[in-house]
Amino acid sequence: MSTNRVEGAAKKASGSIKEAAGKVTGNTGLQAKGAAEKAVGSAQNAVGKAQDKATKALKR
Repeated sequence: MSTNRVEGAAKKASGSIKEAAGKVTGNTGLQAKGAAEKAVGSAQNAVGKAQDKATKALKR
């Protein structure tokens, strides 16, 4: 499994927590930072998935 997938999943989870905390506290800045971090994590996870597929294809 690509490290990008692991790191992306961690960023996505962290972003979700920050976004939720921002909503609960009414802190729009924290909410926005969390949403942005979640989006970065999703993108990084997608890159990791592509890397894994490429690796599998090359092993065949």
